[in-house]
Amino acid sequence: MAEELVLERCDLELEANGRDHHTAELCRERLVVRRGQPFQLTLHFEGRGYEASVDSLTFNIATGPAPSEEAGTKARFPLSEAEEEGTWTAVVAGQQDNVLSLQFSAPAHAPIGLYRLSLEASTGYQGSSFVLGHFILLFNTWCPADAVYLDSDEERLEYVLTQQGFIYQGSAKFIKSVPWNFGQFEDGILDICLMLLDVNPKFLKDANRDCSRRSSPIYVGRVVSGMVNCNDDQGVLLGRWDNNYGDGISPMFWIGSVDILRRWKTHGCQHVKYGQCWVFAAVACTVLRCLGIPTRVVTNYNSAHDQNSNLLIEYFRNEFGEIQGDKSEMIWNFHCWVESWMTRPDLQPGYEGWQALDPTPQEKSEGTYCCGPVPVRAIREGDLSTKYDAPFVFAEVNADVVDWIRQDDGSVHQSVNKSLVVGLKISTKRVGRDEREDITHTYKYPEGSPEEKEALTRANHLNKLVQKEEMGVAMRIRVGDGTNMGSDFDVFAHINNNTSEDRACRLLLCARTVSYNGILGPECGTKDLLNLALEPFSEKSIPLRILYDKYCDCLTESNLIKVRGLLIEPAANNYLLAERDIYLENPEIKIRILGEPKQNRKLVAEVSLRNPLTVPLSGCAFTVEGAGLTEEQKTVEIPDPVEAGEEVKVRVDLLPLHVGRHKLVVNFGCDKLKAVKGYRNVIIGPP
Repeated sequence: MAEELVLERCDLELEANGRDHHTAELCRERLVVRRGQPFQLTLHFEGRGYEASVDSLTFNIATGPAPSEEAGTKARFPLSEAEEEGTWTAVVAGQQDNVLSLQFSAPAHAPIGLYRLSLEASTGYQGSSFVLGHFILLFNTWCPADAVYLDSDEERLEYVLTQQGFIYQGSAKFIKSVPWNFGQFEDGILDICLMLLDVNPKFLKDANRDCSRRSSPIYVGRVVSGMVNCNDDQGVLLGRWDNNYGDGISPMFWIGSVDILRRWKTHGCQHVKYGQCWVFAAVACTVLRCLGIPTRVVTNYNSAHDQNSNLLIEYFRNEFGEIQGDKSEMIWNFHCWVESWMTRPDLQPGYEGWQALDPTPQEKSEGTYCCGPVPVRAIREGDLSTKYDAPFVFAEVNADVVDWIRQDDGSVHQSVNKSLVVGLKISTKRVGRDEREDITHTYKYPEGSPEEKEALTRANHLNKLVQKEEMGVAMRIRVGDGTNMGSDFDVFAHINNNTSEDRACRLLLCARTVSYNGILGPECGTKDLLNLALEPFSEKSIPLRILYDKYCDCLTESNLIKVRGLLIEPAANNYLLAERDIYLENPEIKIRILGEPKQNRKLVAEVSLRNPLTVPLSGCAFTVEGAGLTEEQKTVEIPDPVEAGEEVKVRVDLLPLHVGRHKLVVNFGCDKLKAVKGYRNVIIGPP
C-alpha cells in the first residue's frame, strides 16, 4: 500500500498571481486575488509525489467567524478534471516529481474578504489535513461574470488601479482642481478596509449574514457609505463645518486618504477630526477602489440640501436681501459624492452602470447616515421610487430655489433670481488625463427638452415647469481681473433695462465671505445706491471694490466670497436678486525635479512658493504625500517670518524607482494662506 502523502510546503505564487490579478502591489507578503479568475498554487510533497490513482485531495475554503455552505462563506471541493463556472474548483495545472501545480477558481459572486484555505489528503485509510494559507478575495472588474465588470481597459485602470486624482472645488464659474492621493494600494490600507467592514454595525449584529452579503457590491457600497462617517458607528471621519478645527485637522489640510485611514486604525477605530464632503467622498473612493469596485469622485455645483423632499429650497430674506431664520435647507456652492460601477439585479433592467453613493452625513436612510447606491440614470429619468435614496439625490441636482423678501410691515414678496441654478457643471476627472470631464448630462436632460419635461413630470416636480415672471430688467454680477489671494479687486452689478420705460430703482450690493456649504461670514464690501435711474433699453455697470484688508481675516479655507445684488423697484414692488461666488486663486506651488529622472537614480524634488501677500507669513509648512517618497509622509516647517514677496524652497528626497511614475501631492499651510495645493507627475525613463 502507498505511503501517506505528506505536504512539505505550499507556494502561494505571489508574483505570478499578483501580476495576473492586478494586485502586484498588494501581493508582497500575502496572496490577494480577484474573484471569477483562476489563481495558481504549488504544493511540494515530502518523500513521494501525488498519484491520481491512489491519492484523494479535497480542499476547504472559509471566510468570516462562522462559515457555512448555505451562506456561501464556506466550500468543500475535490480536485476535479475541469474548471466549472460559478463554483469553487481546483484542477491540476502541471506536475513534476514531488511538485504539484494547481489552479484554483473562485466563483464571480463569492463574498469578498479574508479566506482560509486547507487541504485534506487521503491515501487508502490514512488521511491528514494541512493549512495551505490565507488569501484575500476582491471584486473583479476584469471578469465579465462579476457584478462590477467594466469592458474598457482605460476605465478599469482609472477607476480601480489609479492611486492619484483630482477633486473639483471652487465655484461653478471658477472650477478649481485639487490633487488627492487615494493611495488604495499603500501599506496597510487593504487591512484597514477589511477592518472597516468588520466593525460595521451590520457585522456586529449578525456577522455571518454580513459576510455572506459581501458578495454584492450594492451591499458593500452601502456599508462603506455609512462607515466613512462616524454618525452612528465607529466610522472613520467626524464632519465639522464651523471653521473651528483647533482640536483636530482642518478638512482643507488633508491631501490624501492614507493618513486619515491610518490614524483611524492607530487610534483603535476612533473617528478622525475633521472631514467635509470631498474628504468623505475621497476616503470612500479609496476604500471602494481598494476592494475592487470601480469608483470616482464627482462634484455637483450649486447643490441643494432638501430635507423634506418637496424639491423646493425657500429663502426668506429681509429688505436688504439677507437670509433670515432656519438655515437647515441650503444651497451648497459645491458638494462631492462618489459613483461606483455595478449591476443592479434588484432593480429593473437598464439601471446598471454608475451608481451615486454619498458618505457625507446629511439625512438618514433606513435609520443610518448613508446614501445610495442609486442609479444615476434613475435620477435623470426622475424615477424617484428607485432604491436607494433617489429623492434626496434628485433634489441635489434639480431643486427649485424661491426667494421671498420680507418687508418691515411684514408683507412678503417673491424675488426673481435668475443667477442661481441648482445642479451645474457636474464634474469628475477624465479617464487617463489630468483634466475635468463634465457629466451633467448623465444626471439631467438638457434644459427645456421634452425629455426633461417628462422626467420632471415623473418626479412630480411641477413647480420647475411653471414659467417664471419676467420683470423686463436683468442683472448679473461680473468679476474684474486679478481675483488672486491677497489682492484688491472689483466686482460689477451689470444691469440691463430691456423695456421702453424709465425705471427708478434702488441697488444694494454686498460682499461676504462664505463657506463652501453656503454659510455666510462677515461683510467685506457694501454699496447702497438709493436712486438708480435706468433709462429705456440701457445697460449700466456698477462697481464694488473689495479690499484684502476687509476679507483677509474672515475668509474661510474655501477661499470664497459671495457677492449679492438686490435691485428694488419700489413703485412696482419688484425685487430682482443676483448672486455670484468668487473664488480667490491661491499662489502656485512649483515642484522641480533635480537630477535626471532615470531608472534607479536617486532624485530630489524642490518645492517652492512665493508669498503673494503684502504682509509676512508665519507658521509655514509644506506637507508632501504620494508614491516615491522615502517616508510615508513628509512635513517640512519653514522658519518665521516669510516676508512679503519672498520665495520659500524646500527639498524632498525621492526613492530610486523603476520605470514608471512618481506622483507627488503637496499642501502648504500658514497663518494667512490656509491650504494651498500642488501636484507633480514625474515620468521615470530607462537607465
